Parts: sequence; C-alpha cells; structure tokens
Amino acid sequence: MNTLIIYTYPNHQSLNYAFLQKVIKGCQENPAITEIQVLDLYEEQFDPRLIFHEQKRRRDMYRDPQLEKYRAQLTWADKIIFIYPIWWGRPPAMLLGYIDQLFAANFAYRDKGLLPEGLLKGKSVVCVSTMKAPTSYSLLWLQNAHKILMKRALFNFVGIKRVKFFEFGNMESKKGRQQKKLEKVYRYFQKVDY
Repeated sequence: MNTLIIYTYPNHQSLNYAFLQKVIKGCQENPAITEIQVLDLYEEQFDPRLIFHEQKRRRDMYRDPQLEKYRAQLTWADKIIFIYPIWWGRPPAMLLGYIDQLFAANFAYRDKGLLPEGLLKGKSVVCVSTMKAPTSYSLLWLQNAHKILMKRALFNFVGIKRVKFFEFGNMESKKGRQQKKLEKVYRYFQKVDY
C-alpha cells in the first residue's frame, strides 16, 4: 500500500509535528505499507492562492504543469493521510488551497449530470487533526462542520468512501492527554491494512 502523508503546520517544534512523527513511525512498522511519501506543504512553500486569467483558466487546472508533481503523488497513493490543526472550525488556508488546486475537475472528478463521477475511487483517507477547543465543541457547537466538509463535500465527491478521523481536542491543555493520543495514532498506523 502506497501512503502519502500531507502535513500542514508551520512549526516543526509542535504537537502536530509529533503526530507526523508517530504516523511515520507506525507506517514504517506496518507490513501492509510498502512505500511512504511525505509532503510538508509549508516546507514545500506550496502556494495556496488560486490565480486565473486569460492564459490560466480554472477549467484547465487539472493539467497545470506546476501541479503535475502533486497530481502524480495523489495518483500513486493508495492511502492519503492529512495532518493539520483545526483553525476557526476548518483546516488551515494552506491545506484548503492545496485541495482547491489538486482536487480539480477532470483529475479528481468528472461532471456527469446531476452527480459527479469520482475519479479517485479505491483510495482511503485518514485525517489527523488537533484543536485548542474540546472535541465536543466541534460536534455540538459547529455540528460536525469539519467532518462534513472533509468527508461529504470533498472525499465522497471525488469517489473516496473510506474516510477515518482522529479529531483531538484540548491540545493546549496540560490535561489534554497528548501522549495517550500520540500513542493511539501510532498504534493505528502500525496495524491498518487498507
């Protein structure tokens, strides 16, 4: 199983980076995972801005040569793992900019009347996200907006049906049980087989 890890956090001295290290370690110890690639969007200096004009049209984004490397990674991957914080109830702008550009028509989906045809079928996704607020805040106050955005509006739309979330709250609290959560993620990736 080819595994692509997309890391979106600007600080390598952070809890999110610790999650990245645990995910990598678990994947390396998993016999079902044959190869791992890590894409650090900040280190890569990925430009999240959408720019369109007469020579660069939105409908042609699926063949933009500047994005070919990233399309090749998504095509190659059987499993895609996203690691990011939840800011203002949603993923960071850097990750959303990546999604806007890469999950484009005629690459990730094809328009076919009322419902699109997802072109990324057969892949699976795991989202590992952290937030300052309690996990219940996202569920009760925001009515699961983050999960709905990622699962229904994005992954299901492009044909990815197997989606798992690790949504960790209270991450800035001394009682946030960070070590326990890091170990939970590590153990999951050590054994996952799809």
